[in-house]
Amino acid sequence: MVTGGNSGIGKATAMEIAKRGGTVHLVCRDPSRAEGARAEIMEESGNQNIFLHIVDLSVPKSIWKFVENFKQEHTLNVLINNAGCMVNKRELTEDGLEKSFATNTLGVYVLTTALIPVLEKEHDPRVITVSSGGMLVQKLNTDDLQSERTAFDGTMVYAQNKRQQVVLTERWAQAHPAIHFSCMHPGWVDTPGVRLSMPGFHARMGARLRSEAQGADTVLWLALAPAATAQPSGCFFQDRKPAPTHLPLARTSSSPAEEEKLVEILEELARRFK
Repeated sequence: MVTGGNSGIGKATAMEIAKRGGTVHLVCRDPSRAEGARAEIMEESGNQNIFLHIVDLSVPKSIWKFVENFKQEHTLNVLINNAGCMVNKRELTEDGLEKSFATNTLGVYVLTTALIPVLEKEHDPRVITVSSGGMLVQKLNTDDLQSERTAFDGTMVYAQNKRQQVVLTERWAQAHPAIHFSCMHPGWVDTPGVRLSMPGFHARMGARLRSEAQGADTVLWLALAPAATAQPSGCFFQDRKPAPTHLPLARTSSSPAEEEKLVEILEELARRFK
């Protein structure tokens, strides 16, 4: 299962898995773009086992409903949390949640925790979350998860969400040893999301940005390679190698109490919208 599989790294990942004969579940928000991506993947790969699920990952109720239906009909070996959201102004979802937090953190939390029982039934289950090296500049902050009390900076909010994903990956790895959890930094990739959300950065980096296929390489390795699960569960990867989650002297480490608070808040929100 690949979230955000209709473009960028998600589409490149889904395409390669399809070419290798895997059954692919695309979880996307935009029906028309998703249908186009599905048709392209099927045509280029020759693989007809490409399923499309329209789900808005910023709406917890829709995620719960999706998983309830999915587990009646399908099995799952690998979940790739790839979909992401970066906005430059604070926006609220239909549930009154800040959009970046709802998509990048709460949505990932609800989808992953809801699918854990499905994954645990299969051989060699894995969960890969596409994070970002931007999280290295952020310390976990559970006091303002929805940017209600501070000036909104979309890039920093995104980086904070990505730090939250790293913390969640470490927690899940401890709690669910039957599943191999990992998160990763794909490098700076020329994706539609980067072009749209960070036009200045995109223009400055130019040809130095990685291709979508290069960005997907470590995702695919973590999803498919036997060597990936030889690494401890819960690690953060870059270029197929475990990488530090904190820079030297950066003081970005969080306490167990802070991490527990994050999980408690997410669990309470997840249950509220179930």
